[in-house]
Order: sequence, then C-alpha cells, then structure tokens
Amino acid sequence: MKERLKGLRKCLGLNQEDFGSKLGLTRSAICNYENGSRALMEQTILSICREFNVNRSWLVEGVGEMFTNLPETILDELALQFELSDGEKDLVADFCKLPKEQRTIVMNFLRGKK
Repeated sequence: MKERLKGLRKCLGLNQEDFGSKLGLTRSAICNYENGSRALMEQTILSICREFNVNRSWLVEGVGEMFTNLPETILDELALQFELSDGEKDLVADFCKLPKEQRTIVMNFLRGKK
C-alpha cells in the first residue's frame, strides 16, 4: 500500500507537504506512510479516497483502477460530499430549477417564516 500511496501522490503532481495539507496531515506523516514506518489508519484511507476520488480497493488491495469515476456535475460532487441518496439529489435538482421567487417561498417555509 505504501508504494501505491507514493504513486498516487506523484500521479497527482503533489509533494508530501501539499498532499498532506489537503488531508490535514503533516509532511512527516505522509513520509512515514510512504516508507512504511507507520500504517495507514482506516480514517486516513477514507480521507484519501474522498479527497482525491481514489478507488479504495486499489489503494488498499491493488485491485481495480486508481481513480473512481469523477463527478460529472457540481450536483454530483455535492451528492458525493454530503452522501445524498438519489431521491435527495433529485430534490436538490428540482429546487434549483425553481424560479428564485419560488425558492424563497420554499426556504421561508422550511425555516418556519411566513
């Protein structure tokens, strides 16, 4: 896994400091992961996969492609970030299609305003 982590970082064109900062980690933590002196914890694995759209199976087991399918739209990206179900994603899309005045009415209703 340490070699895949290093390969990922290099593929992204990031040095250890920049890669770590995107994950809230120090350069030395990334160095320790890459040289194998420290094992990647599950939370760190998930953060890497989420931040860089990395296939977890590839990172952990070396199976499949390096990257997952990238979001095609901003809405797809939001759905990934906030773990929206298909129904919730559709609701957000429908809300965005409303005229501004109707969105204001919906927002006031949801906030309990008249």
